[in-house]
Amino acid sequence: MRKYNFCAGPAALPEPVLQQAQLELMDWRGLGCSVMEVSHRSPEFVEVAERAEQDLRDLLKVPDNYKVLFLQGGATGQFSAIPWNLFGAGSKQADFIHSGQWAAKAIKEARRYGDVNVVATSEDRNFSYVPAQNSWQQSEGAAYLHYTPNETIGGIEFDYVPEVDCPLVADMSSNILSCPIDVEKFGVIYAGAQKNIGPSGIAVALVRDDLLDRAMKDIPRSLSWKVAADAGSMDNTPPTFAWYLSGLVFQWLKAQGGVEAMAQQAAKKSSLLYEFLDGSDFFSSPVEKSSRSRMNVPFVLADERLDKPFLQEAEAAGLLSLKGHRSVGGMRASLYNAVPFEAVKALVAFMADFEARKG
Repeated sequence: MRKYNFCAGPAALPEPVLQQAQLELMDWRGLGCSVMEVSHRSPEFVEVAERAEQDLRDLLKVPDNYKVLFLQGGATGQFSAIPWNLFGAGSKQADFIHSGQWAAKAIKEARRYGDVNVVATSEDRNFSYVPAQNSWQQSEGAAYLHYTPNETIGGIEFDYVPEVDCPLVADMSSNILSCPIDVEKFGVIYAGAQKNIGPSGIAVALVRDDLLDRAMKDIPRSLSWKVAADAGSMDNTPPTFAWYLSGLVFQWLKAQGGVEAMAQQAAKKSSLLYEFLDGSDFFSSPVEKSSRSRMNVPFVLADERLDKPFLQEAEAAGLLSLKGHRSVGGMRASLYNAVPFEAVKALVAFMADFEARKG
């Protein structure tokens, strides 16, 4: 029996997608073999790739002057690719908003190739809030400004898009496809797949055309957006199964009503959990209310000695992967698109029962 999976990533996938992949695993499209066993350059797989791109363009309303790239290396690979691709047009300085551990990783990697100016940080309160834009100290002539709209570990989410003069780069790994976005406000949007797109092993990048010629001249070929764009994301053999599954997720999202419907579901799911936390003396959220993520909800128990029993009983009740990130402890429920509302109802019911018995 399927259980409710609250893992932060690799995360839950829609059941209809898994069922379709199961049906097609041994004999895809009547070819007598799996999609994993055909050439990525075959007409059949090229059709899969083209449809996945078009469906993603439709879902996010991606303008024609943006390339949609399917890349390897996950979002972490893009921490390196971004400075390599954007530090070649003169400026080798980048502005960053330091909002948590994933922003920190991106900052650390960018410093290998140029100068980093941290325009704002929420480190003073353990990354429990989103820095207001009026507190920023931006630099002149920056090659780009990078931020992480949703921090998976800390559970904070920006409720605004930064307004900047340089290209805006966003790591949307954990909130892409969860609400409509105005792509034209960004120079680059990138995301690891294993949260709201598909399985691990592939990343998506939306890159505005005018940024494809800003790479450093000695950029590694495998990190070049221009090389990937010119080759249709097939300069080398891509992770075909992850690409195929991501395409199935895009089709599922369209059938559900698109990102508008996902935004409504995200609000409904997260509100239910936050309302319970705010009404409890036993559980609490460490994140400021105005900065709370709809995708990742960290919470703590009043007595941390009960953490282990809570997790053991939750798993026995079919509620999986609620342990918080090792760096912060506590609990965390990730409520990505594929996590149904019924899962959150079951979680809240379990938490209420646990509190009644242990509080």
